[in-house]
Amino acid sequence: MERDGITEEERPKVLEVDSTDGHEGDKGSRKIKKFDSFDIETSRFKSDHGYSSKENLAWVMILKLAIQSIGVVYGDLGTSPLYVMSGIFPDGIKHEDDILGVLSLIFYSIILIGLIKYVFIVLSANDNGDGGTFALYSLMCRYAKASLTPNQQAEDKEVSNYRLEVPSRHFRRASAMKLFLENSEAAKYLLLFVTILGTAMVIGDGILTPCISVLSAVGGIQGAASSLGENQIMWISVVILILLFQVQRFGTHKVGYSFAPILSIWFLGIGLIGIYNIAKHDSGVIKAVNPLYIVHYFMRNKKEAWISLGGVILCLTGSEALFADLGHFNILSIQLSSCLVVLPSIILAYFGQAAYLRKHSENVASTFYSSLPKSVYWPMFVIAVLAAIIASQAMISATFAIVKQSVALGCFPNVKVVHTSRKHEGQIYIPEVNTLLMLTCVGVTLGFKTTLKLGNAYVLYKFLDGGYVPLFFAAVMMTIMLLWNYGYRKKYEFQLENKVSREALVTIVSNTIHRAPGVALFYTELVHGISPIFAQYVAHVPALHSVLVFVSIKSLPISNVPLEERFFFRQVEPQVVINCLYNWLKRCVRQPEDVFNVPHKRLLKVGITYEI
Repeated sequence: MERDGITEEERPKVLEVDSTDGHEGDKGSRKIKKFDSFDIETSRFKSDHGYSSKENLAWVMILKLAIQSIGVVYGDLGTSPLYVMSGIFPDGIKHEDDILGVLSLIFYSIILIGLIKYVFIVLSANDNGDGGTFALYSLMCRYAKASLTPNQQAEDKEVSNYRLEVPSRHFRRASAMKLFLENSEAAKYLLLFVTILGTAMVIGDGILTPCISVLSAVGGIQGAASSLGENQIMWISVVILILLFQVQRFGTHKVGYSFAPILSIWFLGIGLIGIYNIAKHDSGVIKAVNPLYIVHYFMRNKKEAWISLGGVILCLTGSEALFADLGHFNILSIQLSSCLVVLPSIILAYFGQAAYLRKHSENVASTFYSSLPKSVYWPMFVIAVLAAIIASQAMISATFAIVKQSVALGCFPNVKVVHTSRKHEGQIYIPEVNTLLMLTCVGVTLGFKTTLKLGNAYVLYKFLDGGYVPLFFAAVMMTIMLLWNYGYRKKYEFQLENKVSREALVTIVSNTIHRAPGVALFYTELVHGISPIFAQYVAHVPALHSVLVFVSIKSLPISNVPLEERFFFRQVEPQVVINCLYNWLKRCVRQPEDVFNVPHKRLLKVGITYEI
């Protein structure tokens, strides 16, 4: 049966009030299940609306996410062959076997850090599907009560996603650490500091990645058009970066599907070219899988070998995005795309470049473009530019996820978070952060101008030549987060210490003040008690509405709260919730005759389900 265009199945008919109190004097809490009109509309579409990354997805959906992840997560990692070799050997190659030593370093860095650490270990330490440093911090806040803000309440555990596993005898070390964190105030501060430090460093380093990727790709045009100077390359790169940030508003879903085919061609291309170079120039580079070449490299070059590690680590640029972008996809999709497409192609590309350099060491400054067969130079140049543009997407998406998590934990100012996908809750866009990132990347590109100069920013040893830049951005981000968290906690503590007592509230609402008909909403960050702002309001306004509702918005240390569990009512004084519920029912019935089915407020009782 259908009325007003809405079927009976879609019609919200039941209002349920759950009670957790059963003792006299206990204020208790009530959970009201709310039906959202948006869900009624979206339920008419045959889609996968509402699934999250923590659910068991069908293989078709996992493959779709794996394809999308290629276009979002691996841009930075995939374009690193454009500039790694020139970054490791800025002054040229001094010994032929240095190539094998460096190749062995690159190979084991990718295997140990990129594959084993990130893909198989770190991804498992997620918070209900969300990744990143703040996700780990929120897990510890939930399990060990390590949060510095005293806003925990018993009702938090009633949320279905608020999973807690009590450490058993098999987890003695975990239990000991839990007790240590709960009892040590210094440990809580240290944990927060380390969390903010790690997050700030990721963002500070990530700002450089779009710049160096685009500059190195666009710089390849100089091989065919030497008339173009550094300034022209720089301005072309700036235009490309601006366009990239402008398309973020369309969402990760559309961006991922648009970018994934391009990056898939890119990975296929660099893998095949790597095989070609190995076969043509020197198949002996396979010997680099022997880690002894690393030992010989350090023995031969000593201090310079240690300095070159700053260039070697560029082969892992963007690896942290695998974890930070987890909320946009899911674990299995990222593992599939990493193991089957991304990492094999990158490893083949580096082996091919090493084989080429064994015969043409003088071209190390432009290894990637010099090693290309002439027949595929221009197609690969176009794809390289497109891939470099896409490379920025990984850190942009990761930054959005980091900021969202830091806001939820009181470590960043509230910003507008736009959810760009109905099908996946982790895909978000933050306009303010997007604009700031764009301006920062443009500024860095204009400041450094060339890939070689920008490469110095990745090496702390070359602090004065640019190594200070990521530290500066990290320090700014860290200062903002620490100050905001400090102010957030102090404000909450002040409200907690000066909250209105129950006796004072009874006195205020009883006889001394005129009561006007209607409902008044007071926003407060307190989850326990009445905010002191209420006392200030009463002191300046000589009247109160008949129903007072104190609204508090609380962010839980979990990735999402189900819609039907987002609203809790705690009764401050008898009949307050009953009166509010009664007035709401009288107003919201769909048909005029249904108003007679609403029980009188004297008959309404907490704990009873009413069908209207």
